[in-house]
Amino acid sequence: MSLNVTAIEKSLLVGQWESDEPYPQELSPAIKLVKDVVQGAFRDALTSSYAQELFRLSQASEEDGSYKSLFQFSLPGVQNETEKELIQLILAVACLHAFVQVNWTGPDLDIQPSGVITSLENSHYDGDSLNSKAIGELAYGGEPAYHLVQHATFLRLAQLLFDLPYSHCKSAPWWQLRSSLIHEQILDEPVPHPSGYLSSIEPLYRTIASDPDLAGRLLLEEGLLEHTFSHDKLAAECFVRAARATGLQYELSGAMGKRTKFQQTELSQLVLLAESRKREEASVEIKSDETSVEKSDPSTPAPNFPETLLLNDDTLLEQTEFTSSATSTSLSLLNHIDPASQPPLHPLDQCILLSLCLNVRNTSPLHGLTSEQMSPYVSRVLSHPNNWSIHTMALLLRSRLESTRTRTVERSTLQLQALVDQMPTADSSSSERLLYFHSIPLPSKWEMERELALRFLSIGVVKSALEIFERLEMWEEVVKCWQSMERRDKAISIVRDLLEGRREEADSVISRAKATSTARLSALDTTRQAKLWCLLGDLEPDNAVEHYERGWAISKETSGRAMRSLGGYHFTRGDFKKAILCLQRAVKINPLLSRSWFILGCAYVREENWEAAKDAFSRCVSIDDEDGESWNNLATTYLRLDDAAAAGKQHDGNNNDPEAATTVSFSNKTLAFRALRQGLKYSYENWRMWTNYMIVAVDVGELSEACRAQARIIEERSSKVGVEAVDEEVIERLVDAVTRAPADPNKIIEGDAAAQNTAKNPNEGHGLLPRVTDLFDRSMLPRVSSPRIFRAYARLLTWQSRWEDALRAYLDAYRGGAAGTYEKGETDVKKWREAVSEVEEIVDVLRNFGPRVEGSKWQLQGRSIVRTFIGRSKDFEDEAEWTRLTDLQNELLREK
Repeated sequence: MSLNVTAIEKSLLVGQWESDEPYPQELSPAIKLVKDVVQGAFRDALTSSYAQELFRLSQASEEDGSYKSLFQFSLPGVQNETEKELIQLILAVACLHAFVQVNWTGPDLDIQPSGVITSLENSHYDGDSLNSKAIGELAYGGEPAYHLVQHATFLRLAQLLFDLPYSHCKSAPWWQLRSSLIHEQILDEPVPHPSGYLSSIEPLYRTIASDPDLAGRLLLEEGLLEHTFSHDKLAAECFVRAARATGLQYELSGAMGKRTKFQQTELSQLVLLAESRKREEASVEIKSDETSVEKSDPSTPAPNFPETLLLNDDTLLEQTEFTSSATSTSLSLLNHIDPASQPPLHPLDQCILLSLCLNVRNTSPLHGLTSEQMSPYVSRVLSHPNNWSIHTMALLLRSRLESTRTRTVERSTLQLQALVDQMPTADSSSSERLLYFHSIPLPSKWEMERELALRFLSIGVVKSALEIFERLEMWEEVVKCWQSMERRDKAISIVRDLLEGRREEADSVISRAKATSTARLSALDTTRQAKLWCLLGDLEPDNAVEHYERGWAISKETSGRAMRSLGGYHFTRGDFKKAILCLQRAVKINPLLSRSWFILGCAYVREENWEAAKDAFSRCVSIDDEDGESWNNLATTYLRLDDAAAAGKQHDGNNNDPEAATTVSFSNKTLAFRALRQGLKYSYENWRMWTNYMIVAVDVGELSEACRAQARIIEERSSKVGVEAVDEEVIERLVDAVTRAPADPNKIIEGDAAAQNTAKNPNEGHGLLPRVTDLFDRSMLPRVSSPRIFRAYARLLTWQSRWEDALRAYLDAYRGGAAGTYEKGETDVKKWREAVSEVEEIVDVLRNFGPRVEGSKWQLQGRSIVRTFIGRSKDFEDEAEWTRLTDLQNELLREK
């Protein structure tokens, strides 16, 4: 009987036996090994005879050699190539999952790397030195690996095994993806891995597309990798595709219910309706001569789950109490589901919902709707516990959501403490905890403790937070704690003790290298030493450059942290050329940090290198789509690109037009407009961005958007600066755009395409009229006023033949102008002459509009205006304009 390689690989991927075929144990050692791995019996798998052959130290290994040179990974006792590849893959998975168990899921592992590697007693190494070497080699892209990670040897061995050539095992690229995702989580900052992983997965996806759950897993894990790199749009696409692949149906809807204990009136509450596709879950056994192992039904709840703490609040209910079985969406495919009693979901679908919940957080503006949108996702998963790890992740997400609310912050902190405490316990098997580990963004043990410490800091419990940070040896956070307590001297002392080997971290990481050889010291954990020098530079500004450069040199020019710090130092001191050189190196080492690109772009702007600045800010928004400031700066660079090009031509002597440098092409204006529109989604309250958006919108002809922008600026600023919140020139241009069209749409000549377009176009004529009218009536006039605004409004009303309203607006403009505010005794002749012109103008308006207003006594109004103004300005009887005033008064007296 030949081996079913596909079934064995699938069993490894899903953590359960996935074949109905009986395999005698004697047929192949791969069957016994895969059974041990899916059951979490890593000790049995990693101490097997095949593991002893595979993990034998090379006799020719040098003391300072790399892991790759220490092992040959040969299986001389296995002749069949397919079987050899399977054994390599199975043992690599065993190493990877052993590493995950000890650092992520628990419970405690019953095997050490030293018990796996053979010929260790005859080598230069012991278990600790191999672990230190592995941590050093796991540093990547200038970012150090967490130095207290346990059994790093297992992860390094798994990586090397996954990188071996595989021609029979098609799932090797998928395991490379999984190991990369785990590797990213032990680095201080995410670093891009070679893109070959994702490209090699595409052929695999096509082969498994017929298996809905397997295809869904792959898409989900690909999305989690994109989420790690903050590629939120790509991640969202993967999560949605995963839901489609598994047949998960879900939608946010509303249903009547209550959220508080004393609520009398039922209100519509947000609810997530979700339903898994129907699956046939049969029990399958791995049969051998001695044992049989049943495949568990993933929809059956396990007996033990993490403790779910109750809220015990005197007002809020434990969960929303839905009082109606109907939702507000009558046409929904899920309308048959009762919000108060939804069916259990498959665990894989629960993983997808939690990932979609992450996407809500990453693609929503920073306002209250974010937590309101996320809560239904989490509640839907918590309502039916199916798996230990999934339930842990859901509780963690709920804890994060509740951390900002006064009524729930206590449970939030206590729940997080409970999750940290239950990691090492054996309340559930390691196989169950690993079953869906790769499908959720579960943080490592130290990250969860770090989050708990940060939670303590947020509620002011600094001492408890400091204790956790010191135990985790997260010295950057320790330093921040001491600085918050205004003990910078203590922070400096800690960093210097670490660098000089007087603290525990130096004993466990650096001093061992000193005791062994100088060569190994230079290779071992240099990225952490570099980071410590950078930390010291932050604390000692007077010697910052020296410390940053020391860190750069120690890391052999691989420390992105050193170059980021040095670049920021030069930027704050105005040395932009040096800042650019440093930041260019930093982004080359780690191009995933948007802040480095942002400062680099700002430095380019200061140097007026607009093309390079555009590229830098483009990278910013590609990394973090929600960075409104970067979108704004990107728009600025588009508006300056033509200036730079024209200046370059003039410099080369190819352009003699002095006006060319001030001309911005329409295409670049359009790009700037789009960038600002995108940025405003995430900086809705930034009035400066709205101002830029308004001006650019006018330039590109998007006058409807200019109206919206002006209204938003008035809402934000009018209470503070009054009429300064209004760009009066823009208001006049908006009125011009409306009044250019025929006032009566019925008089538009049939067949005149331009005129008809004016009537329909939302940026001119009758299409723009509702926006402009709304701007005046609802946003502007109730808050601010000025003569220029009233005159523009009067022109709009005149175009509409609203004579009475137009006359009123002109009179309001007069009252706020120079003539209407003129006081008796003023001696400014220039202002007086301006006021005379305004008097003549308002009289002309009364003559034109008065007869059209029924019941208007415009002659009396005109006489009163002229008489009042003459009475206030008798000091100017000798001026030539005085005669015009008296003649105007006489004319009005003669009119009836």
